[in-house]
Amino acid sequence: MTVGQTRAWERQWPAMGRDISALPPGPLDVDGWLRRSAPVMLEIGSGMGETTAALAEAAPDVNYLAVDVYQPGLAQLMMRAETAALKNLRLLRGDAVVLLEQHLAEQSLSGVRIFYPDPWPKKKHHKRRLVQPSLVSVVASRLVPGGTLHLATDWENYAEHMMEVCSAEPHLRNLYPDEHGGWAPRPAWRPLTKFESRAEQEGRVSRDLIFERV
Repeated sequence: MTVGQTRAWERQWPAMGRDISALPPGPLDVDGWLRRSAPVMLEIGSGMGETTAALAEAAPDVNYLAVDVYQPGLAQLMMRAETAALKNLRLLRGDAVVLLEQHLAEQSLSGVRIFYPDPWPKKKHHKRRLVQPSLVSVVASRLVPGGTLHLATDWENYAEHMMEVCSAEPHLRNLYPDEHGGWAPRPAWRPLTKFESRAEQEGRVSRDLIFERV
């Protein structure tokens, strides 16, 4: 990590962060951790935190959880949170599947966001992709009725895989089934990152999918 990231980690992690492997058994007390009761949004794969910090800042009435495995990225996100004086954001380091299965109760989330997960572009590595039927099933069970699963990717065949998997989940329905082949319009509120801009320059079109818990 950079010097700034290391210092941010030392200052902020004890209050803002938890290692998933060190969580006590059972559901995470999100309300107690954030000292208030509010809808809970989970973002899986926060990267360097540019989008996460902006979205948390734009929704101060939401308890925002960000999970990632990459320590420098989480430290960078804490730097952004510190600059913006965010009070509604908490970070978790480790396996998002373990978090969902072991530490988040059924119908406890108002939304789940998975933006630009690792595409594992080689066919032999597709099984390593995060978005699989088992993950989508547990995500659906953790959403409140009317809660949303929002995904975005710039890899066409991954987007098609996401569409197939989410469409097959009986507890989810596509909010845009009749528009543009089922793809959601790109939300104006989702920040345009350097990563997405570079993907477009390289000829890869981003696609959004938004499914609702029924």
